[in-house]
Amino acid sequence: MSLTAPADVSLLADDVETDLRASVRKVLDRHAPTDRVNALYDGTDDVSAPLWSAFVELGLPGLLVPESLGGAGASAVEAAAVLEELGRAAAPSPYLTSSVVATTLLAALGDTTILPSLASGEHTAALLVRPTARHHGPAALTTVGLPADVLLLPEGDALYAVRGATSTRLSSLDMTRPLGEVDLSGAERTLVSDDAAAAIDRALLTGAGLLAAEQVGVARWALETTIGYLKERRQFGRVVGGFQALKHRLADLYAEVEQADAAARYAAATLATDDADAPIAVAVAAAFCGEVAVHAVEEAVQLHGGLGMTWEHPAHLHLKRAKADALLLGSSEAHRAALAVLVDLPAPGA
Repeated sequence: MSLTAPADVSLLADDVETDLRASVRKVLDRHAPTDRVNALYDGTDDVSAPLWSAFVELGLPGLLVPESLGGAGASAVEAAAVLEELGRAAAPSPYLTSSVVATTLLAALGDTTILPSLASGEHTAALLVRPTARHHGPAALTTVGLPADVLLLPEGDALYAVRGATSTRLSSLDMTRPLGEVDLSGAERTLVSDDAAAAIDRALLTGAGLLAAEQVGVARWALETTIGYLKERRQFGRVVGGFQALKHRLADLYAEVEQADAAARYAAATLATDDADAPIAVAVAAAFCGEVAVHAVEEAVQLHGGLGMTWEHPAHLHLKRAKADALLLGSSEAHRAALAVLVDLPAPGA
């Protein structure tokens, strides 16, 4: 395991990443305010379609698609920047499931049929994964990333593109990332590849690595929002943020968030350069960033006092996103177990 970043990728944001973040944040501020995102829990969605249309105008769905197929030919570093901003806003978007996981899978297989429509944002896709046997798709299963125009179904080592499947929306903790039960009975299947196992592994690795960036966005929102609130809130004639105990808690949280940011950036850098350290870097980032995000938002809820428990404040949206993300592509425990294997640590009790 190396201890340095890939030589050709900087862990510091360049002008392109800075401008990209600013553009994405502007779109999210406009299309995903707290009241509209809150409305998702009442069955009203005035966010998803306008937000996705704005993402399409920016060319974001095609960031990871080769230029020859209508995409930007960008790297995991740029995609991570988009996901971090999505985490900050706790906004609904199929970006992770379609523009990262599904796109990475299809690109690894050399697909030229589905990718152009994903790059343009005309269609979205989602990978169907069985919880217990990743490469054997059932007739009906539960998945995230719905609705999607194309479902990518693994069966054995093969991968099929499924169209015309029916889905039923399920209630879930985080309603900004729809969960549904998919019924594949009678759906049209087209073989994409009869040897997709390695590509599926790559797609899930990329998804887990870039999900860490989203978790950093959630954590950084919690930290910055809490600091801003404690600078203004007064109690016993003093600014609450001036109490020494709270300063220590915020200092510890700041250190956690910065460490998580470094881990997520390194994971994105290794994915961008196809570095041999990528599986290790992703396991570290996924194991650490999920826990930091949950802790950061729990601190935000507590330190906002009664305000943090209200429906109008966005803390509950970020807490739900952090909790759901912590399980989406593997728990911290699962990633630590994978890391132990990767670095040849002995099994417990050995």
